This record gives sequence, C-alpha cells and structure tokens, in this order.
Amino acid sequence: MKRRIISIFLIVIMIIGSATVFADAVVGDVIVSLGDDLTEKEKEAILKEFNPPENATMIVTTNKEEHEYLGDVVPAGKIGNNAISSVIITYTEKGSGLNVYTSDKITYITDATYINALITAGVEDADIKITAPTSATGTAALTGIMKAYEVSTGKAIDDDIKKIANEEMVRTAELGERIGNEKAVELINKIKQEIAEKKPETTEEIRDIVMNIVNNFNINLSDEQIEQLVSLFDKMKNLDIDWNKVSNQIEKMAKKASDFLSSEEGQGFLQKLKLYFNAFIDWIASLFR
Repeated sequence: MKRRIISIFLIVIMIIGSATVFADAVVGDVIVSLGDDLTEKEKEAILKEFNPPENATMIVTTNKEEHEYLGDVVPAGKIGNNAISSVIITYTEKGSGLNVYTSDKITYITDATYINALITAGVEDADIKITAPTSATGTAALTGIMKAYEVSTGKAIDDDIKKIANEEMVRTAELGERIGNEKAVELINKIKQEIAEKKPETTEEIRDIVMNIVNNFNINLSDEQIEQLVSLFDKMKNLDIDWNKVSNQIEKMAKKASDFLSSEEGQGFLQKLKLYFNAFIDWIASLFR
C-alpha cells in the first residue's frame, strides 16, 4: 500500500513540487519548442498559454523528426502526419530535478512517462509544460525537449539514445493502458534500478531481470510485451547511459514523494483527499437508498 501511495504521489509531486532544469544548461534560460504543423492562430494561442519571456529561444519540432525517432517502434499511422504538441522549458538549479506538467490536450503520454524517458536521455533539472491546440499523443514534445537541451547546452544527445528514450516513452504508455500508468512507471523504474545494480551483460540476464520483476509485481503480460521490454533494455545496456545517475534520479523522485507525504502540506493534501473520497462514497451509497 505504501509503495502504491508513493507511486501515486510521484505524479503529484511532479505537478505541484519544487522547481526544476537540465544539466549544464544556464539557469533561468527558457526555450519554447512548437510543433511545426501548427497554424499561425494555434501558435499564437499556445504562446499566450505559455507566456514565455521576450528572450526565450524559439525552435520547432517536425513530424519528420517524430517518424525518425519513433518509426521503428510504433506504426506510422499512430504517429500521424502532423507535429502539434509543443513545450516550454525553463532551466533551474542543478539538483532540483525534473518537473513536468501536461495539459488535458495530451492524451497518451503522462508526466511520469516523460520524466522517465528524459532521465534515460540524461536530461535533468527543468520545469517543463507540454500542451497542444487539440487532442494529441504528445510524442512530438519529447523530441522538442531533447532538441531544446541540445540548443541550451551545445551538447548533442546521441541519436541512439534519443531513439531508446522515445521507445521507452511508448512502451511505458502501452503498459499503462494494460496495467495502469502508475504501475507501468513503477515497473520500468524497478527494471532500471536492477540493471544499474546488477549490470547485466547478456540478453538472457536482461530477460531474467524483466521476468523476475514482472512476477514480483504479480502482473500478467503477453509474451510479445515481455519480449518488447527485453529488447528495450537489451538495447539500453549497450548504450552510453550513466546507470548510476539513472538510479539516483529515480531514488530522488521517490524521496520527493516520501518527503511530501511527511510534510504538513502533504498531510493536508491527504486529509483533503480522504474527505473527497468519503464524500464520493457517501454519494455512491445515496444512489441506492
């Protein structure tokens, strides 16, 4: 139960938590990435929503880039023909972590899923807001965030790492549809932590880690889903990923959630949540009286 509460509050913390940034980026810098297929009217509306400072750097993310990084993972039809999801990134103090907020227009990728993929890509410490003019999967936004990181730091993220971060984002979202978003994020995080600790060298060692964690979570995945996870993490182990940093970032997220639960603010939130659920249960009961 405690594990589940902490998992839920990871997402709460991401929304209402402390300030955040990218490693080696200039604190206070703001970059806006707009989907390249937005109309002028849609651009104006999104910029009004973001309200960036005058000195914000403006970049675009194209549908071609989406297909480049997702084409091997999801069918072309699911990526679509337009890049419309957009993002504003504000770099904050080193060590403050990632804080992601998605509007209700982003229908497929969750806050926590973005954060996990960005941690894999080596992106840290930023406040990030993602939106679109109409309902969108949000896949263009991850590419936009990584492009913004490169612009701000002058450091290119390896294309293979970009692709694996995008694949992780999609696989987590797919798992979320089957087992719930919180549990999917928790499952992926646990596998990452095990890889950081055990440093597997073979595909079979990766498979053993995946199978053990899936079994420990007591969830049923298809053979195809298992193999997709094995393939994902097998590719990850061969990339230049700082697994200790990944594990530390995951632990930091969990600590934020735990600290929030123990704080006066967190206790107040829990009390409000309890009152809300009590009122909801009373309302349900009233329907049968």
